[in-house]
Amino acid sequence: MEQTVKLEAVAGATAEQIPLLVLRPSRGWQQLGLKDLWQYRELLYFLCWRDIKVRYKQTALGIAWAILQPLMTMILFSLFFGKLAKMPSDGIPYPLFVLTALVPWMFFANGVTQSAGSLVENASLLKKVYFPRLAVPMASIIAGCVDFVCSFALLIIMMLFYGIVPSAAVVWLPFFLALACIASLGVGLWLSALNVQFRDVRYVIPFLMQLWMFATPIAYPSSLLSEPLRTVYGLNPMVGVVEGFRWVLLGTATSPGPMVWVSAAASLVVLITGAFYFRRMEVTFSDRM
Repeated sequence: MEQTVKLEAVAGATAEQIPLLVLRPSRGWQQLGLKDLWQYRELLYFLCWRDIKVRYKQTALGIAWAILQPLMTMILFSLFFGKLAKMPSDGIPYPLFVLTALVPWMFFANGVTQSAGSLVENASLLKKVYFPRLAVPMASIIAGCVDFVCSFALLIIMMLFYGIVPSAAVVWLPFFLALACIASLGVGLWLSALNVQFRDVRYVIPFLMQLWMFATPIAYPSSLLSEPLRTVYGLNPMVGVVEGFRWVLLGTATSPGPMVWVSAAASLVVLITGAFYFRRMEVTFSDRM
Protein backbone atom coordinates (compact mmCIF):
# COMPACT_ATOMS: atom_id res chain seq x y z
CA MET A 1 0.00 0.00 0.00
CA GLU A 2 1.08 3.58 -0.53
CA GLN A 3 0.91 4.46 3.14
CA THR A 4 -0.42 3.37 6.52
CA VAL A 5 -2.68 5.82 8.35
CA LYS A 6 -3.96 5.47 11.90
CA LEU A 7 -7.45 6.85 12.55
CA GLU A 8 -8.65 7.77 16.00
CA ALA A 9 -12.37 7.79 16.66
CA VAL A 10 -13.52 11.00 18.32
CA ALA A 11 -16.56 10.86 20.55
CA GLY A 12 -19.44 12.79 19.08
CA ALA A 13 -17.83 13.25 15.67
CA THR A 14 -20.21 13.39 12.74
CA ALA A 15 -19.79 11.43 9.54
CA GLU A 16 -18.59 14.56 7.76
CA GLN A 17 -15.84 15.12 10.35
CA ILE A 18 -14.36 11.64 10.00
CA PRO A 19 -11.64 11.70 7.34
CA LEU A 20 -12.10 9.45 4.34
CA LEU A 21 -9.21 7.09 3.69
CA VAL A 22 -8.82 5.48 0.29
CA LEU A 23 -6.25 2.69 -0.05
CA ARG A 24 -4.90 2.08 -3.53
CA PRO A 25 -2.33 -0.45 -4.73
CA SER A 26 1.08 0.88 -5.60
CA ARG A 27 1.78 1.47 -9.26
CA GLY A 28 4.94 1.29 -11.31
CA TRP A 29 8.38 1.18 -9.76
CA GLN A 30 7.84 2.16 -6.13
CA GLN A 31 10.23 2.89 -3.31
CA LEU A 32 11.33 -0.05 -1.23
CA GLY A 33 9.32 0.95 1.83
CA LEU A 34 12.20 0.46 4.25
CA LYS A 35 10.53 2.85 6.71
CA ASP A 36 7.53 0.51 6.95
CA LEU A 37 9.90 -2.41 7.38
CA TRP A 38 11.50 -0.69 10.37
CA GLN A 39 8.07 0.05 11.87
CA TYR A 40 7.21 -3.64 11.61
CA ARG A 41 10.53 -4.84 13.07
CA GLU A 42 8.73 -6.69 15.87
CA LEU A 43 6.79 -8.66 13.28
CA LEU A 44 10.07 -9.52 11.57
CA TYR A 45 11.36 -10.86 14.89
CA PHE A 46 8.31 -13.09 15.42
CA LEU A 47 8.47 -14.35 11.83
CA CYS A 48 12.11 -15.32 12.40
CA TRP A 49 11.29 -17.07 15.66
CA ARG A 50 8.39 -18.91 14.01
CA ASP A 51 10.60 -20.10 11.14
CA ILE A 52 13.20 -21.39 13.58
CA LYS A 53 10.64 -23.37 15.57
CA VAL A 54 8.89 -24.75 12.49
CA ARG A 55 12.17 -25.84 10.91
CA TYR A 56 12.99 -28.23 13.74
CA LYS A 57 9.51 -29.11 14.97
CA GLN A 58 8.83 -32.86 15.06
CA THR A 59 12.31 -33.75 13.81
CA ALA A 60 14.25 -36.71 15.17
CA LEU A 61 17.63 -34.97 15.33
CA GLY A 62 16.54 -31.33 15.61
CA ILE A 63 19.34 -28.78 15.44
CA ALA A 64 21.86 -31.59 14.84
CA TRP A 65 20.94 -31.43 11.15
CA ALA A 66 22.79 -28.11 10.96
CA ILE A 67 25.97 -30.01 11.88
CA LEU A 68 25.38 -33.30 10.08
CA GLN A 69 24.72 -31.70 6.70
CA PRO A 70 28.11 -29.97 6.29
CA LEU A 71 29.89 -32.81 8.08
CA MET A 72 28.60 -35.52 5.73
CA THR A 73 29.18 -33.34 2.67
CA MET A 74 32.75 -32.69 3.83
CA ILE A 75 33.37 -36.43 4.18
CA LEU A 76 32.05 -37.17 0.68
CA PHE A 77 34.03 -34.34 -0.92
CA SER A 78 37.19 -35.40 0.93
CA LEU A 79 36.79 -38.96 -0.33
CA PHE A 80 36.00 -38.27 -3.98
CA PHE A 81 37.78 -34.97 -4.66
CA GLY A 82 40.55 -35.13 -2.07
CA LYS A 83 41.57 -38.80 -2.12
CA LEU A 84 40.54 -39.95 -5.60
CA ALA A 85 40.80 -36.79 -7.73
CA LYS A 86 43.80 -35.41 -5.75
CA MET A 87 42.37 -31.88 -5.88
CA PRO A 88 44.81 -29.20 -4.61
CA SER A 89 43.87 -27.29 -1.47
CA ASP A 90 46.38 -24.40 -1.23
CA GLY A 91 48.43 -26.26 1.38
CA ILE A 92 45.47 -26.67 3.76
CA PRO A 93 44.25 -30.12 4.92
CA TYR A 94 41.55 -30.96 2.41
CA PRO A 95 38.71 -31.72 4.89
CA LEU A 96 39.22 -28.36 6.58
CA PHE A 97 39.62 -26.66 3.20
CA VAL A 98 36.21 -27.97 2.10
CA LEU A 99 34.40 -27.39 5.40
CA THR A 100 35.48 -23.75 5.52
CA ALA A 101 33.75 -23.25 2.16
CA LEU A 102 30.69 -25.36 3.00
CA VAL A 103 29.77 -23.31 6.09
CA PRO A 104 29.01 -20.04 4.21
CA TRP A 105 27.76 -21.92 1.15
CA MET A 106 25.09 -23.84 3.05
CA PHE A 107 24.00 -20.67 4.79
CA PHE A 108 23.56 -19.10 1.35
CA ALA A 109 21.91 -22.11 -0.30
CA ASN A 110 19.48 -22.80 2.54
CA GLY A 111 18.60 -19.13 2.73
CA VAL A 112 17.83 -18.97 -0.98
CA THR A 113 15.75 -22.16 -0.86
CA GLN A 114 13.74 -21.10 2.20
CA SER A 115 13.15 -17.53 1.08
CA ALA A 116 12.17 -18.57 -2.46
CA GLY A 117 9.17 -20.51 -1.17
CA SER A 118 8.36 -18.22 1.76
CA LEU A 119 5.63 -16.17 0.05
CA VAL A 120 3.69 -19.18 -1.21
CA GLU A 121 3.97 -20.88 2.17
CA ASN A 122 2.56 -17.77 3.87
CA ALA A 123 -0.20 -17.19 1.32
CA SER A 124 -2.98 -17.24 3.93
CA LEU A 125 -1.21 -14.57 5.98
CA LEU A 126 -0.51 -12.33 3.00
CA LYS A 127 -4.17 -12.32 1.98
CA LYS A 128 -5.48 -11.26 5.39
CA VAL A 129 -3.41 -8.39 6.75
CA TYR A 130 -1.08 -5.69 5.49
CA PHE A 131 2.58 -5.64 6.45
CA PRO A 132 5.77 -5.13 4.44
CA ARG A 133 6.06 -8.23 2.29
CA LEU A 134 9.83 -7.91 2.34
CA ALA A 135 9.72 -9.15 5.94
CA VAL A 136 8.75 -12.68 4.85
CA PRO A 137 11.85 -13.61 2.78
CA MET A 138 14.07 -11.59 5.14
CA ALA A 139 12.86 -13.67 8.09
CA SER A 140 13.84 -16.86 6.26
CA ILE A 141 17.38 -15.55 5.75
CA ILE A 142 17.81 -14.36 9.34
CA ALA A 143 16.45 -17.63 10.75
CA GLY A 144 19.25 -19.45 8.93
CA CYS A 145 21.78 -17.75 11.21
CA VAL A 146 21.04 -20.43 13.82
CA ASP A 147 22.25 -23.13 11.42
CA PHE A 148 25.27 -21.01 10.56
CA VAL A 149 26.30 -20.70 14.21
CA CYS A 150 26.07 -24.47 14.69
CA SER A 151 28.07 -25.30 11.56
CA PHE A 152 30.60 -22.57 12.39
CA ALA A 153 31.13 -24.21 15.80
CA LEU A 154 31.96 -27.44 13.96
CA LEU A 155 34.43 -25.50 11.82
CA ILE A 156 36.16 -24.07 14.91
CA ILE A 157 36.53 -27.59 16.34
CA MET A 158 38.08 -28.78 13.07
CA MET A 159 40.51 -25.84 13.09
CA LEU A 160 41.60 -26.69 16.63
CA PHE A 161 42.02 -30.34 15.62
CA TYR A 162 44.40 -29.36 12.81
CA GLY A 163 46.14 -26.74 14.97
CA ILE A 164 45.22 -23.74 12.79
CA VAL A 165 44.71 -20.37 14.48
CA PRO A 166 43.26 -17.42 12.52
CA SER A 167 45.46 -14.42 11.90
CA ALA A 168 44.56 -10.76 12.43
CA ALA A 169 42.65 -10.91 9.15
CA VAL A 170 39.79 -12.56 11.09
CA VAL A 171 38.41 -9.05 11.72
CA TRP A 172 37.14 -9.21 8.12
CA LEU A 173 34.91 -12.20 8.90
CA PRO A 174 31.74 -10.11 9.59
CA PHE A 175 32.21 -8.43 6.19
CA PHE A 176 32.21 -11.75 4.35
CA LEU A 177 29.24 -13.01 6.38
CA ALA A 178 27.34 -9.83 5.51
CA LEU A 179 28.26 -10.40 1.87
CA ALA A 180 26.74 -13.90 2.06
CA CYS A 181 23.57 -12.43 3.60
CA ILE A 182 23.31 -9.82 0.84
CA ALA A 183 23.76 -12.42 -1.89
CA SER A 184 21.26 -14.81 -0.30
CA LEU A 185 18.63 -12.11 0.21
CA GLY A 186 19.07 -10.71 -3.30
CA VAL A 187 18.65 -14.08 -5.00
CA GLY A 188 15.85 -14.98 -2.58
CA LEU A 189 13.88 -11.83 -3.45
CA TRP A 190 14.12 -12.58 -7.17
CA LEU A 191 13.07 -16.21 -6.79
CA SER A 192 10.31 -15.60 -4.22
CA ALA A 193 8.62 -13.05 -6.47
CA LEU A 194 9.03 -15.29 -9.52
CA ASN A 195 7.72 -18.28 -7.57
CA VAL A 196 4.42 -16.50 -6.98
CA GLN A 197 4.01 -15.89 -10.70
CA PHE A 198 5.48 -19.15 -11.98
CA ARG A 199 5.01 -22.07 -9.60
CA ASP A 200 7.45 -24.28 -11.47
CA VAL A 201 10.28 -22.11 -10.12
CA ARG A 202 10.34 -24.37 -7.06
CA TYR A 203 11.41 -27.27 -9.29
CA VAL A 204 14.24 -25.23 -10.76
CA ILE A 205 15.72 -24.14 -7.43
CA PRO A 206 17.32 -27.50 -6.39
CA PHE A 207 18.90 -27.88 -9.84
CA LEU A 208 20.07 -24.24 -9.76
CA MET A 209 21.66 -24.65 -6.33
CA GLN A 210 23.44 -27.83 -7.43
CA LEU A 211 24.92 -26.14 -10.48
CA TRP A 212 25.82 -23.05 -8.44
CA MET A 213 27.67 -25.17 -5.89
CA PHE A 214 29.98 -26.63 -8.53
CA ALA A 215 30.44 -23.17 -10.04
CA THR A 216 31.74 -22.03 -6.63
CA PRO A 217 35.28 -22.95 -5.45
CA ILE A 218 34.20 -25.36 -2.71
CA ALA A 219 35.86 -28.59 -3.81
CA TYR A 220 38.68 -26.75 -5.59
CA PRO A 221 40.62 -23.48 -5.07
CA SER A 222 40.09 -20.44 -7.26
CA SER A 223 43.89 -20.21 -7.52
CA LEU A 224 43.61 -22.76 -10.36
CA LEU A 225 42.54 -19.79 -12.48
CA SER A 226 45.01 -17.13 -13.56
CA GLU A 227 44.33 -13.43 -13.82
CA PRO A 228 42.25 -11.80 -15.21
CA LEU A 229 39.94 -14.86 -15.30
CA ARG A 230 40.15 -15.17 -11.51
CA THR A 231 38.81 -11.65 -11.03
CA VAL A 232 36.04 -12.21 -13.59
CA TYR A 233 35.19 -15.41 -11.72
CA GLY A 234 34.20 -13.11 -8.86
CA LEU A 235 30.99 -12.24 -10.72
CA ASN A 236 29.68 -15.27 -8.88
CA PRO A 237 28.87 -13.56 -5.54
CA MET A 238 29.75 -16.65 -3.51
CA VAL A 239 33.27 -16.87 -4.94
CA GLY A 240 34.40 -13.86 -2.93
CA VAL A 241 32.61 -15.15 0.19
CA VAL A 242 34.15 -18.63 0.06
CA GLU A 243 37.68 -17.45 -0.69
CA GLY A 244 37.27 -14.71 1.90
CA PHE A 245 36.36 -17.23 4.60
CA ARG A 246 39.41 -19.31 3.72
CA TRP A 247 41.65 -16.27 3.78
CA VAL A 248 40.53 -14.89 7.16
CA LEU A 249 40.23 -18.27 8.95
CA LEU A 250 42.91 -20.46 7.37
CA GLY A 251 45.39 -17.84 6.21
CA THR A 252 45.63 -19.15 2.65
CA ALA A 253 48.58 -17.77 0.72
CA THR A 254 46.40 -16.47 -2.13
CA SER A 255 44.32 -13.57 -0.78
CA PRO A 256 41.04 -12.89 -2.63
CA GLY A 257 42.18 -9.46 -3.85
CA PRO A 258 40.05 -7.70 -6.50
CA MET A 259 37.84 -10.78 -6.77
CA VAL A 260 36.18 -9.85 -3.46
CA TRP A 261 35.18 -6.40 -4.69
CA VAL A 262 33.77 -7.88 -7.89
CA SER A 263 31.72 -10.32 -5.82
CA ALA A 264 30.57 -7.51 -3.51
CA ALA A 265 29.48 -5.40 -6.49
CA ALA A 266 27.64 -8.37 -8.02
CA SER A 267 25.88 -9.07 -4.70
CA LEU A 268 24.73 -5.45 -4.38
CA VAL A 269 23.42 -5.43 -7.95
CA VAL A 270 21.46 -8.64 -7.33
CA LEU A 271 20.06 -7.27 -4.04
CA ILE A 272 19.02 -3.87 -5.40
CA THR A 273 17.44 -5.22 -8.59
CA GLY A 274 15.79 -8.05 -6.65
CA ALA A 275 14.33 -5.65 -4.09
CA PHE A 276 12.88 -3.34 -6.73
CA TYR A 277 11.49 -6.26 -8.74
CA PHE A 278 9.97 -7.71 -5.57
CA ARG A 279 8.37 -4.34 -4.78
CA ARG A 280 7.13 -4.03 -8.35
CA MET A 281 5.40 -7.43 -8.26
CA GLU A 282 4.14 -7.09 -4.70
CA VAL A 283 0.77 -5.73 -5.84
CA THR A 284 0.02 -9.01 -7.63
CA PHE A 285 0.92 -11.41 -4.81
CA SER A 286 -2.56 -11.74 -3.28
CA ASP A 287 -4.24 -12.21 -6.67
CA ARG A 288 -1.89 -14.96 -7.79
CA MET A 289 -1.96 -17.06 -4.63
